[in-house]
Amino acid sequence: VQLQASGGGLVQPGGSLRLSCAASSFTLDYAVIGWFRQAPGKERELVSYIRRSDGSAFYGDSMKGRVTISRDTAKRTVYLQMDSLKSEDTAVYYCAATNMPTILEDGYHYWGQGTLVTVSS
Repeated sequence: VQLQASGGGLVQPGGSLRLSCAASSFTLDYAVIGWFRQAPGKERELVSYIRRSDGSAFYGDSMKGRVTISRDTAKRTVYLQMDSLKSEDTAVYYCAATNMPTILEDGYHYWGQGTLVTVSS
């Protein structure tokens, strides 16, 4: 499985961005796609994950209520819609794949390269 994250960029506070995570292939083993982020000087944290089978999702506390995760199985792509962005959302955002739902970073087996989101006026 190869994961390609994209969609990052510079956005003003209060703005929105949609990140995409394109997978080169899906197997039954990689049933969950998660989005993590790592801000400068901070540990990587889970933003959200989604089950490929039924689209059910989990949201971490950091951005709950401001993000929506979704998937397009035909396009093998998972999206992270981020709204009402704040300066503290500035981070590198990574997508990752695992075969069992988990909030733990170590539980994810494959990682994309990350896409930088900068929230600044």
